Amino acid sequence: MPYRSPAAQTQPLLQPQFTHDFLSHQLDTTCGTTIVAMSGDSYPVLNNSPKGTQIPSIYQDRLRQFTDGGQYRDLNLAGYYDRDRVWGSSNVQLEVYSVPKLQRPSFKQAMKDAEWKPTSKGHSFGPSWSTHWFKIQVLVPTHWKGQVIFNWDSEDEGFVYSEEGHPVVGLSGQERKEYILPDSWKDGNWHLFYIETSCNYMSGDGSPPDMNKYFRLNRADLVWPNLEARALFIDYWIIGDAAREFPNDSWQKHKARNLGNQIMNTFDPENVDVSIAKCRKLAQELLGELVDSPKVFNSGQPDFVYAIGNCHIDTAWLWPFGETHRKVGRSWASQLDLLERYPEYRFVASQMQQFKWLSEDYPDLFARVKKAVIKGNFIPIGGSWVEHDTNMPGGESMVRQFLLGQRFMEQHFGFRTRTFWLPDSFGYSPQVPQFCRGVGIDRFLTQKLSWNNVNRFPHTSFNWVALDGSQVLVHMPPGNTYTARAHFGDVKRSLSQHRNLDLDQKGLLLFGHGDGGGGPTAEMLEKLRRCRGLSDNADGLLPRVQQNTSVDEFYDKILADTSNGKNLTTWNGEMYLEYHRGTYTTQALIKKGNRMCEALLHDLELAATLASLSVKHYEYPKKQIDELWQDVCLNQFHDVLPGSSIEMVYEDARPIHRKVLKHGRDLLRQALEALGISHEPFEGSHPVGFNSLPWKRGDIITVDSKASTTGDNDAVSQLDSEGNVLMRVESDGTSGICRPVSKKPSVPVSVCQQQKGTYTLDNGLLRVIIVGGALTSVWDYANKREVLDEGRRGNQFVIYDDQPLNFPAWDTELYSLDNKRNVEDGTVRIVENGPIRASVQVEQKISSKSSIKTTISLDAFFDDSDDSAGTFVEFSSVVEWHETYKFLKVEFPVDVRSDYATYETSYGAHRRPTHYNTTWDVAKFEVCGHRWADLSDMTYGVSILNDCKYGYSIHGNLMTLSLLRAPKSPDAHADMGTHTFRYALMPHKGPLNGLVVRTAYNFNHPMRTFYTSRVTNLEEEDILKGFEIVGNEDRNLVLANVKRFEDDVDVSTGELPVRGSKKTRSVIIRVYDSLGGRSRGTIRSPYFKVEQAFRVNHLEDEIEELDVDSDGGVDISLRAYEIASYKLVFSHPFRSKTIN
Repeated sequence: MPYRSPAAQTQPLLQPQFTHDFLSHQLDTTCGTTIVAMSGDSYPVLNNSPKGTQIPSIYQDRLRQFTDGGQYRDLNLAGYYDRDRVWGSSNVQLEVYSVPKLQRPSFKQAMKDAEWKPTSKGHSFGPSWSTHWFKIQVLVPTHWKGQVIFNWDSEDEGFVYSEEGHPVVGLSGQERKEYILPDSWKDGNWHLFYIETSCNYMSGDGSPPDMNKYFRLNRADLVWPNLEARALFIDYWIIGDAAREFPNDSWQKHKARNLGNQIMNTFDPENVDVSIAKCRKLAQELLGELVDSPKVFNSGQPDFVYAIGNCHIDTAWLWPFGETHRKVGRSWASQLDLLERYPEYRFVASQMQQFKWLSEDYPDLFARVKKAVIKGNFIPIGGSWVEHDTNMPGGESMVRQFLLGQRFMEQHFGFRTRTFWLPDSFGYSPQVPQFCRGVGIDRFLTQKLSWNNVNRFPHTSFNWVALDGSQVLVHMPPGNTYTARAHFGDVKRSLSQHRNLDLDQKGLLLFGHGDGGGGPTAEMLEKLRRCRGLSDNADGLLPRVQQNTSVDEFYDKILADTSNGKNLTTWNGEMYLEYHRGTYTTQALIKKGNRMCEALLHDLELAATLASLSVKHYEYPKKQIDELWQDVCLNQFHDVLPGSSIEMVYEDARPIHRKVLKHGRDLLRQALEALGISHEPFEGSHPVGFNSLPWKRGDIITVDSKASTTGDNDAVSQLDSEGNVLMRVESDGTSGICRPVSKKPSVPVSVCQQQKGTYTLDNGLLRVIIVGGALTSVWDYANKREVLDEGRRGNQFVIYDDQPLNFPAWDTELYSLDNKRNVEDGTVRIVENGPIRASVQVEQKISSKSSIKTTISLDAFFDDSDDSAGTFVEFSSVVEWHETYKFLKVEFPVDVRSDYATYETSYGAHRRPTHYNTTWDVAKFEVCGHRWADLSDMTYGVSILNDCKYGYSIHGNLMTLSLLRAPKSPDAHADMGTHTFRYALMPHKGPLNGLVVRTAYNFNHPMRTFYTSRVTNLEEEDILKGFEIVGNEDRNLVLANVKRFEDDVDVSTGELPVRGSKKTRSVIIRVYDSLGGRSRGTIRSPYFKVEQAFRVNHLEDEIEELDVDSDGGVDISLRAYEIASYKLVFSHPFRSKTIN
């Protein structure tokens, strides 16, 4: 649009004021009549100018025309935002380098490889996810004054780089299209810069994505903006919002509507600059005089709404991890630019993984971030490695999210955060407050529970209490979003939707483009200035908004006004999201990979710890272990582990798990080999099991047939269906080597076919009858009772239609339970028949496209050999799954009744109702659990165990485990293919007890087969014995993890200062109460010399020193469901015998 010169000033449209001269006559120029006034009275006697009642709806609807770019564009404000605009080769020269394939080269690499070709506006670039570099030279017209903008719209995301390769600012299609050029570029010379574009929208390319989308270059223009016209646009926007949203019975609504119409009447397209100045002066009647300055926030009046900018970049979702690297750079570069222009602005960013990527990909940008952090307006927050799911990660994963995150913050920014920032995860484990308090966090933020589709969550500011009683202060932004656009309504709702106004009158407003990044824009910051100006002039009808406040300061204000939180309402336990229930099951392979990696890292850290204390030249591989944990934590992001990302994400995430498993197994083998344990047989070796769990244990290991002649002829064994040797091994105490046993089972396990199609498994403790693949009876000999409900079948596979109202990968709905079909019986054959394991194999058709093959097994019972595990029926399934919008589950109706079932969660367990008394109960028709779920009364119970599943439903006496789903969005091929998983049915005497917990641990840590010559030398065999808890008869205390102290001299990688001595080595022990009772015990390590012991937090800071008894034991006491960390310090030599 060419620049329009102001026309001659026109007469003002405001009606002139009457004078009050005594006995005067005043000409009414508006109506052209003479009005005679009586002496001393200015009120006219006669009225010949009738005036009608204003029609509010018409005048209010008219307001939209002023900024409408439609048919009146040349007559209203929309046509005058820019004074001039030029493009074309005389002022803008464009070249492009289209990067081959889907590579994402750095600036340096792109400049090295570039083959530049001329291009221009109107050209299209693609396909989806491809990268294109534009070389741009501009010549700014010399007569332009003031600010000059480069207007770029390639529809996709872009990143501006300087000629030297420094990242400058992000661009994102419709949301951010302008780059403010340096003032020095108005010197009449050509200037060069670059724009890197990625062929995707800020929100990806669809769900599932269109892989062949092209994007058109619509704009590449130099623009001379009319800054006052743009400022008036924002003024008018807020006044128009006030006219629409203020209550009908308020004077403020009428004032805003009339003022908006006055501004429209005053604007003159023939005299633009002068009329805009008058319009802005009119706007001050509502907005005040300070809206162009940060001083607008300094009125001294009480604040009610605190605006914090954020851009919530999903670490992966509708785009792959690789694109997130660039989203971080683009988004944060833009925010650094805004922070320099708006001193009142505060921006927060979470996820230390993203900060790590920034430091690697854009080191100079990371340096700028660090400077802004010191200044205080760029605020790292959250404390975790990513914004992770909290339903499915195991307890140690939850600790490591914070250990990695807080240590990164401390290393690079010099502080730890106090706020766990998790606005968009799909429900919140009941132990989250306790994990937070263990890492120095006492505040929590989310808004996701506003998505509930059954019940409205009742609180905004409250205390959230964990299973052990630990609490955090929670605030849920009343606007129910983390991506507000800073509209008038966003500010208004940030107080009006607050649900605890009787206790607290403050709301947090989170604004900025999010999910795909981007963050706040200048327009949003300008709107907030005007909202504050309006609130100071609206007699309290719009709450006063403040920007110059940090998140910590906001929470401090809540505490100050609520007697340090004592006056706030409490919410105990799980914060269940009544939505997205399908995420416990979708993308089964990523969930299995998570469970396998967690188990492997547990075993690796134990073995590496023992080796580092026992072997002189073994070096604890902390750097490698940290990297493995970073990868596991990355895949726990709240759209990756829950299964709600596009296929490209899982094409990246599954290899990450495979890499962790490969490297982790290699490191485990190295640690065990340092201890004299080999993963390959050698001459004179014996197969053994490596027990990584801190209790006496027996199990069956698989020995390669070639290694079965190594001197264990007396061992109890049998061949499996594939010709490998199954061998019974046992340990005589805590973790360590499990030797083959020669004693016979108390009762040999057997299988027989009683009649056609009916098979019986029997081990003297349980008798299992199988018909067509389902269990028709499970008889418990010891307790003389049937486990299954009379007349019903266990291990019954069922399939549901699964077509939710919204979001297929996320959701499964209540009505899907109304349409259930039993999978038909299959063929059964005997595959193993004792003496230590008996099995049948069942093959069933799910549909014409899908099938399931299940091996049902029962192991022999060895009397007095293993008091850490119960007897169970094991099911090992292989599924070929090729369905569309179906849900596969397996059911066990049991002869137990209870109003509550118990489910394992991260380092704990919690109860949920088995009835539907209230809508809160109905909403929990599908819930999350970990390795086990249990239904018990006071005398008897039944547990379901599994090795990789998380979805459960227990209602009435029907126990259901969710297996596989088949959504088609955002991944069109989600879960299609082959799946393997194991689960078990475990009856037990009495209510839920430690036997269930330990058996589930055993089930998820199958004994690993290794080879050693240390079977006859007890002292050398004990080299693998580590740590145990004694004196805990209820077995509710679990020694869950063993690792080296982060900052030991021989372990530290230098990210933080060393804390320790060269003469000592320290070990961190994680313990938790698994069942919910105050517990006592003694940590004992008979093979290591304990010098000192400390209670520490999960960041491994010392809290208090503990006594060490003469035998090296450390007495501990835990609250119900408490999670505790301890540091044991060992002096040199660290044990009585070392290995050279």
